[in-house]
Amino acid sequence: MYQSPLMSLPGITPEEYSYLQQATTGLNEQQMRAFLMIYSGKRKNPSDMLLFCLLGLFIVPGLQRFIINQIGMGILYLFTIGLCFIGSIVDLVNHKQLAMEYNQKMAFESLQMIRFSEMR
Repeated sequence: MYQSPLMSLPGITPEEYSYLQQATTGLNEQQMRAFLMIYSGKRKNPSDMLLFCLLGLFIVPGLQRFIINQIGMGILYLFTIGLCFIGSIVDLVNHKQLAMEYNQKMAFESLQMIRFSEMR
C-alpha cells in the first residue's frame, strides 16, 4: 500500500495532513521532496507547541508567541505576564490550533519557494 511522504512528519495531525495533501496537489516527486525538506525544517510539532506554552505559562511569558514569529504578541505577553496569565492559559488550551495556523503559513511559504525556484 502507498504511504504518503507527508506521513513522515513527526506528530502530524489529520487536519494538517489533509491541508498539506490539498496544498501539494500537482507537485511531482522531486518538488514534493524539496517541499518536505523546506517545510519540515519550519513546521512546529503540536506536542512541542504544548511544551512552549507550558514554559510560557510558568517561566517566560509569551515564549510560545515568539516561537511562532508573533513578536508583538510575545512582547505584550512578556510585559503583562501573559495577559495576567489568561492569555497564556488560553494558548495552552489552544496549542494545537496555534501550531496548525503557524504550519499553514509555513506550508504556503514553502510552496512559494518551490514555485519560485521553478521559474528561474
